[in-house]
Amino acid sequence: MSQEIEIEFKNLLTKSEFSALHDFFRSFSKEEMTQMNHYFETETFSLKNNGAALRIREKGNHFSATLKQPNPLGPGLLETHQDISVNEADQWFQNKIQPDIEIADALSHLGVDVKQLRYGGKLETTRTELAYQDVLVVLDHSRYNGREDYELELECKEEKQGLAVFHQLLEQFHIPERKTMNKIARFYHTL
Repeated sequence: MSQEIEIEFKNLLTKSEFSALHDFFRSFSKEEMTQMNHYFETETFSLKNNGAALRIREKGNHFSATLKQPNPLGPGLLETHQDISVNEADQWFQNKIQPDIEIADALSHLGVDVKQLRYGGKLETTRTELAYQDVLVVLDHSRYNGREDYELELECKEEKQGLAVFHQLLEQFHIPERKTMNKIARFYHTL
């Protein structure tokens, strides 16, 4: 189990905007991967109503459950991670959800009953990550529920620095800033 604070900025992109950014970063050292996010929620959207989200991220044969919730100490989200086995992931997908004590306690604190959680489905992302001006730039192409979208994410340690680089990239590529829901919200919005 581990915890971290995530500060990020997001913007949905058109396919041509995504391609322009991808071309710009072509010569940068980067990591490319495909990952699957599996989402969980209650029928009454208890997690969403608390500004939280629960997912399992699958990369190859590695599975990690993550609870994201508002950071009580400042900007960003508090993420609690739990590595789980393939068998445990299969149990979660069958609505037999048994998080470790830290995630279970955090859910309880949010007023979310683990027994009410249900598997909602999956979102597949082809992701490119690279370091740029002291931030992590992430270019995502996601597919879910018969839809696809493109997204720029910037993850940073310092909110001010991240926001400056985010706006600089949008301006440089003439990309309008768009109100962008997170992936889990976009996923559930299409059901």
